[in-house]
Amino acid sequence: MTDTRADEPTTTTGGPLRQDPYAAPERETTEGTVYTVTGGDWDTLLEAEHDDRIVINMGPQHPSTHGVLRLVLELEGETVTQGRAVIGYLHTGIEKNCEYRTWTQGVTFVTRADYLAPLFNEGAYCMATEKLLGIEVPERAEHIRVLLWELNRIGSHLVALATGGMELGALTGMTSGFREREEVLHLLEFLTGLRMNHAFFRPGGLAQDLPEGWQERVREFLGVMNTRLPDYDRLLTGQPIWKQRLQGIGYLPVDGCLALGASGPILRSAGLAWDLRKHMPYSVYDQYDFEVPTATEGDCYARYQLRVAEIHESLKLMTQAMAKLDEIGPGRVMVDDPKVAWPAQLSIGSDGMGNSLEHVRKIMGQSMESLIHHFKLVTEGFHVPPGQAYAAVESPRGELSVHAVSDGGTRPVRVHLRDPSFVNLQSMPAMSEGGQVADVIAAVASIDPVMGGCDR
Repeated sequence: MTDTRADEPTTTTGGPLRQDPYAAPERETTEGTVYTVTGGDWDTLLEAEHDDRIVINMGPQHPSTHGVLRLVLELEGETVTQGRAVIGYLHTGIEKNCEYRTWTQGVTFVTRADYLAPLFNEGAYCMATEKLLGIEVPERAEHIRVLLWELNRIGSHLVALATGGMELGALTGMTSGFREREEVLHLLEFLTGLRMNHAFFRPGGLAQDLPEGWQERVREFLGVMNTRLPDYDRLLTGQPIWKQRLQGIGYLPVDGCLALGASGPILRSAGLAWDLRKHMPYSVYDQYDFEVPTATEGDCYARYQLRVAEIHESLKLMTQAMAKLDEIGPGRVMVDDPKVAWPAQLSIGSDGMGNSLEHVRKIMGQSMESLIHHFKLVTEGFHVPPGQAYAAVESPRGELSVHAVSDGGTRPVRVHLRDPSFVNLQSMPAMSEGGQVADVIAAVASIDPVMGGCDR
């Protein structure tokens, strides 16, 4: 038989665009001869086609992989048959560095782990240290911690919404999210002195009291957020493309969450209303009235809706914190213990004086003993009784806890962070395998991992 394919165009039945991919292809030449591939040859071809899988690297880069995360994906066409997360590209040795610093200096390290929620790192670390010391934080300092925690939670969730929108192509969601997050950072800078990595929480309380005029600034922020939050419902919640990209994607039921140790919005999106603030109250959260938003769908869209709902709850908590601070009035923000608190901190709130730099200079300039005491505490640190302590807080990503070990010295023997980003990232294969490669982006964005906390 003479093949004329090189000379003239041919008409084929089947091929790349055929409806049935497993039908035996028939080819018809211009001479009218039809031949069909049948028998063992076609079976071998099908088997080879079915096993034709490729392995690709997605990341590490910021776009699409939610940070410097590397995903090794095995694909069969557009379907993910196996997914694996490779971490360690942002490792900074934070936990090991804490062993070579005083207990107070450790705050400046742990705050850099989950850099989108630094105050939660500081809070868990300080709570573990305070357990070892056997001290109680002043009530005013506790309510200020709640105020700052919820403000930080709002900022973190806004970044999750903004970066998730960017990775899925909703660029207006990105610009809106970062616009509101700037409002959070401006307020944090006013209240603590820094936009990020604040080191504002200290073992025993706070570095200083809130500045003058903080009530007006917080009320202004609450007004702005209550005005702008409904825009997200109009922009994203009911948007058809946004819903199609998220609904039914990244499904993980509650038993899968429990088996993988997932917590936070991932667990609550599957129907389990587990929140440490409500079920294992710490600090003064048992004095606050708030709800724990939940869903039952267990998909990316449910996690998005939960984060928006939690922003609303955090705004309510901030309003309650302001009322409680007004009720308490001025007072100490650091434990009344000269072995832990610096001399200038001991006088804040006890003599009517403020917490300005001039106040600190006055204390240091009036007393040689205070100056020496301050120098010893800053350079050598305070002694912590031997033992170990565990403290946990509800961060924007789930359960964040610190296990601290002391041998009685001025430095920790061991500091270990149980970061929810590290644990929750285990759910990526369960959410992604069997789905499309484009849906991996949505699944990772819904997990909202922060690689600094994952690698720490």
